[in-house]
Amino acid sequence: MEKPHRMAQIYGYTVCLVAVITFIICVATIIPSIMDLSDPLHAEGFFISAGTPSLASFDNYKMDILKSAKPDDQKTGTNYIPDDKTLHSMYEAAKADRINQANHSSIRSIVVNSLIILISIVLFITHWLWMRRLSKTITVV
Repeated sequence: MEKPHRMAQIYGYTVCLVAVITFIICVATIIPSIMDLSDPLHAEGFFISAGTPSLASFDNYKMDILKSAKPDDQKTGTNYIPDDKTLHSMYEAAKADRINQANHSSIRSIVVNSLIILISIVLFITHWLWMRRLSKTITVV
């Protein structure tokens, strides 16, 4: 009669252990996401390709665009260089896009990990209470 209770205990405590580990991992993921929401332009997790202009400042963006300007016509060697107003609107659009991407990614991470935390808490509590009831029945029998 003790064998089924032993397997149930192993199962219950294993679920509790997995729930605690999952909780810790999700909390460790939520914290950087919350921090990224405060400064989405410098959020980690975005892999910026080598050819992408810097968004640190308008001047850096302008220099990167000017460096990457290619000749329109190979015979004359002329380059199209947008004026400052156009460059500034391009910079603002690129910056807004990067911020929106970072905010979306952070919020998605917070929501998903919060749901996983909620599920792990429910699993832990239900299995822990079940283990307590099971241990009381073992000592009574």
